[in-house]
Amino acid sequence: MKLKKVLKGIGITLLVIIGLLIAIPYFFKGQIMAKLKTELNKNLNAKVDFKDVDISLFRRFPRLAVALEELSITGVNHFEGDTLLAVRRLDLAMNLMSAIKGDNIDIYNVVLQQPRIYATVDEQGRANWDITKPDTTTSATAPADTAQSEFALSLQQYSIEDATIKYTDRQGHMALTIEQLNHKGKGDFSQDEFTLQTTTTAESVSYAQGFIPYLLNAKAEILADINIANKTSTYAFKTDKISVNNLKIASEGFIQLLTDSTYKMDIKFDAPSTDFKDILSLIPAIYSQDFASIKTSGSTTFSGFVKGTYTPEQLPAYGLHLTIKNGFFQYPDLPKPVKNIQLAVNVSNPDGVPDHTIVDVPQAHLEMDESPVDLRLMVKTPVSDLYLDAAAKGKLDLSKVMQFVKLEAGTKLSGLLDADLKARGYMSAIEKQQYENFDASGKLAVNNMAYSSKDYPDGVKVSSLLMQFNPKNVTVQEFMGQYLGTNFSATGEVNNLLAYALRNDALNGRLALKADNINLDKWMATGNTEGSTDAKPADTAAAVPFAVPNNLDFTIQAQADKVHYDKVDLTGLSGTLLISDQTVTMKDIKGNTLQGSMKVDGTYSTKTDKLHPDISLTYDVKELDIQQTFKAFNTVQKLMPIAQFLSGKLSSQLTMKGKLGKDMSPDLSTLTGDGNLLLIQGFLKKFAPLDQLATQLNVNSLKDISVRDIKNYFAFENGRMKVNPFRVKLSNMNMLIGGSHGFDQSMDYTMQLALPRALLGQQGNSLVNNLVTQANNKGIPVTISDTVYLNVLMGGSLLKPSLKTDLKEVAGNAANNLKDQATALVKNKVDTIKNTVKDSLQSVKKEVASAVKDELKKQLLGNKDSTQSGKPLQDAGKAAEKTLNNTLKGLLNRKKAPADSTKQ
Repeated sequence: MKLKKVLKGIGITLLVIIGLLIAIPYFFKGQIMAKLKTELNKNLNAKVDFKDVDISLFRRFPRLAVALEELSITGVNHFEGDTLLAVRRLDLAMNLMSAIKGDNIDIYNVVLQQPRIYATVDEQGRANWDITKPDTTTSATAPADTAQSEFALSLQQYSIEDATIKYTDRQGHMALTIEQLNHKGKGDFSQDEFTLQTTTTAESVSYAQGFIPYLLNAKAEILADINIANKTSTYAFKTDKISVNNLKIASEGFIQLLTDSTYKMDIKFDAPSTDFKDILSLIPAIYSQDFASIKTSGSTTFSGFVKGTYTPEQLPAYGLHLTIKNGFFQYPDLPKPVKNIQLAVNVSNPDGVPDHTIVDVPQAHLEMDESPVDLRLMVKTPVSDLYLDAAAKGKLDLSKVMQFVKLEAGTKLSGLLDADLKARGYMSAIEKQQYENFDASGKLAVNNMAYSSKDYPDGVKVSSLLMQFNPKNVTVQEFMGQYLGTNFSATGEVNNLLAYALRNDALNGRLALKADNINLDKWMATGNTEGSTDAKPADTAAAVPFAVPNNLDFTIQAQADKVHYDKVDLTGLSGTLLISDQTVTMKDIKGNTLQGSMKVDGTYSTKTDKLHPDISLTYDVKELDIQQTFKAFNTVQKLMPIAQFLSGKLSSQLTMKGKLGKDMSPDLSTLTGDGNLLLIQGFLKKFAPLDQLATQLNVNSLKDISVRDIKNYFAFENGRMKVNPFRVKLSNMNMLIGGSHGFDQSMDYTMQLALPRALLGQQGNSLVNNLVTQANNKGIPVTISDTVYLNVLMGGSLLKPSLKTDLKEVAGNAANNLKDQATALVKNKVDTIKNTVKDSLQSVKKEVASAVKDELKKQLLGNKDSTQSGKPLQDAGKAAEKTLNNTLKGLLNRKKAPADSTKQ
């Protein structure tokens, strides 16, 4: 019995302990979240946020595990909105009691999963990672009191998993991209001096300065022990376990942190091996295709250094030296080698000043089937006044390239390339138009080139390309080819090709482009294959809008015989595209489509938001087929849903602003605009609101009506289309309609209807008699005339409308409803509309007041006209029109309608 009690007690105790282990993290979750957010935002000059905190005592037992989900750090001030860091998950292991006490929180282990780091130095030398707030609690000379810190680093190990790092120095014209980076380190960070054991791998490393790509998609691995001295913030290392593709590198040196943004360094590196094959591995196309089986010969040397101080305003001195002598390589299963490879590259900067960088390539030579290719290059003073001395010469039969080099499976290449170019002088001579002081000449010609691959299965053909180089510009004298079934030709000029290539200045030029048939479904990869019955929609989740480059200043004058996109065919398309400042401006774009014509002006810009481009459009379309237009454009389906029940022709003018989504479709919630619409003649069939009204009134002619000469004004914002009151005149009845509908198909319209009583069937007459009875019961004696005036309130949705029909509310509520919707039009038309509606309503109310005194006989049901004889329907229609014109004159007066801004 005692044993059972003891076991029972132990079991209960264990359950209580387990329960506490599960519950404790949740007790302190709110406290830890608040503490972390407060500390991060208090110490950083940036916006720090995370989605959630995952707390567990089991994951890192006996330590408390705290994971931040979707951590992000975004910039402020001139880096407003730019992402510096985004981490899918940051996992910390810390001392539980320190977290409970909230004084000094001891952190032992850190794991970053899928971090994305975007480090940028802008044109003024400002770094976006300089986000640490200055410590105002200590004097400039007093050392920091680390005892007051609320985080104590007892770190033993850390790891970074699947990271992406992008570093861009716009001032120094440098770019570094590292993808699929994995890094881990192990050491006792609590010691003043210790050794950190690190392992680093990266699937892709690319580095470029100016226009020279030193590395491109190279694989890298580094194993290094780093000696860390915390008191002096010095990190020293020496290792020979560095590899870049097949190239092994030995390196030693140190980096010392002087301040948060200043580093002192002295690092040197070289390649112990002199095998040409190791250097050859740095060429991505060769390294990726059966590199192990390549036969090579030749010798190389490779070395470099970085020495000095790095600050946001200064770089350390550096140098890079590479030579190749008598290089040779051949794939064993290809017939011919690439031989006699001679290369010398010297990059030097003696003091870290970017303008003192010198790139010297005195010799670059290779031979393919006895066809030599030669290149030389010298670049100096790249910042102040770039000096260039370059030449390139060679003739190449592209069809023979695959005899020397393995291309990707399925790749085909043919054609002739002939280049003979030279340039020498300072860029300032071109900028000052002193062309006599800059020597540039030569040509680049391509003939009968054809290229296809798995990425371009339809192939690209260039039947002829001739570019002439002179000191002023590069002239495109001839450019003819074919792509995705489109035959095109172009001529033009590029005015600053060298500044674009060497300093990334905006490429300036013009191009006149002509094309026959353009299928944009193929060009944009959004169309389905013709004849496919089971084509799947594109994955728009991963779609990214076209980003307009920030380094183009180009004018394109384009003409196309025929353009197809989705469900639209355009013919005789012409216009001008201006590409500048990350914006495409469309000017005077004209064409014929949907049995009518169109003219479009506007802009498309990714300057402020790459994922949600800004658009601004003004269009003028004439006599488009309504049904074809509705089926072709999703936007029309939302703005004008009634079009699905209309047939005929329409003309419209519209001005619109808003944003596009990631799939390049308009974001309807952001659209604002106004315009007008003219329906010359058409038929309205199977329109649910009128069908329902026709059933209530037993008037079949409402189900299928012919309309003509309708012009109305509209505006839209906040997801609703607001329609100014407009008149519909039929042969035997009249309507006045106004209101609004939502992009969600909801309706809020008021219709005033005057129709001859003779049109009403038995059900309609019963409805009218019932309405008259209701009026009489309220003490308003009315009689029935040949013309019935009804007020119809249309709500619900387009496909499921709800109608309210009444007689007594015609003069009051109907007018007020029209007033409400009319005064809700966009701001630029509000004042005019308000005055118009106000004048009209005053007139209506005066007549209504008079009519009420006369028992509403004239305004509600009218008086029986004894002069009518033999033409009751025709005369009733005239009477109805006359009454509407009198009571709603202000609303229907064209002179008082809002101005048509699209005609200005």
